[in-house]
Amino acid sequence: MFKSVRRVRVSDEVVNQIKDLIIAGKLKPGDRLPPERELIKEFGVSRPSLREALNSMVAMGFLEATQGNRTVVKSLVSGKLFEPLYSVLKEDVNTVFELIEVRKAIETWNAYVAAKRATPEDIAHLEEIIESMKKTKEEGGASPDKQDADFHLAITLATHNKIQTHIMYTLHDILKEWIGRYYGKLNETELLNQHAAIVEAIKKRDSDLARAKIFQHLEYVESRVREGMDSEKLHEHGG
Repeated sequence: MFKSVRRVRVSDEVVNQIKDLIIAGKLKPGDRLPPERELIKEFGVSRPSLREALNSMVAMGFLEATQGNRTVVKSLVSGKLFEPLYSVLKEDVNTVFELIEVRKAIETWNAYVAAKRATPEDIAHLEEIIESMKKTKEEGGASPDKQDADFHLAITLATHNKIQTHIMYTLHDILKEWIGRYYGKLNETELLNQHAAIVEAIKKRDSDLARAKIFQHLEYVESRVREGMDSEKLHEHGG
């Protein structure tokens, strides 16, 4: 994936290579870079030069350090752009429904385009997530909210639109915190069937059907979140 660096300012060359891969969509939001030792070997640079490059990209907002001292690709639309949304949601939880409306607009487009552009690998990835969700359900494991997020992001990846991918990655970061609170209200069997129907429409290359199926799915999620919030209000008022 990376090329050996031969110019004098090696840290700049490392930055340029990683940045080009992110812009080209070959490195996507959430992707982890290889371990430091492997990167040093691939780039053919010293440890100080590599660390200088990575620190520079963290400062620019392209990368971020995670627990376990791993470096991951950061969404290009995260950070200050979305900070006001967090504040608004804390002040008025009903704003989450406006966010879901935006999600409907974006994700129906995603499904429509994915049905046209998805590669066999994209479809296989979606089917793997469905199988993983089935296994989690059968084994009675933890709530598959991460798998659900992975599913919707996989559809976005299948559009092969880099900007859309970064937008959805950040949007899901916000939604996970709020919708995750009500995930228990969702029927896992129903969710699984809805997800499978979306994938089937994409496999058939039926854009209109894929768009309709994901819209129905998001309408279902919205209705359950509303029910969850209504229950909380009743409980708060002793109902």
